[in-house]
Amino acid sequence: MIKTYRKTATIQAEQFDGSEEMIEKYDVKRWRGESFYLKTLEGHLLLNVGDWIATGVKGEHWAIADDVFKETYAEVTE
Repeated sequence: MIKTYRKTATIQAEQFDGSEEMIEKYDVKRWRGESFYLKTLEGHLLLNVGDWIATGVKGEHWAIADDVFKETYAEVTE
């Protein structure tokens, strides 16, 4: 039987702007000039300017396309 689930963990996220500061902060690798790769638990993931870099509860990072991020996540206000 198929059931419906929702995520219960909160994340921190920052929109990638391609700056040297963010490249250094997240150890992003450049590939052929304009392509970027983010090291994740599953290996290197393509990262585009405008994508979001999410940080999970254990400090792990992954990339989320901007449109997917906006459909999936809402900012938590305290």
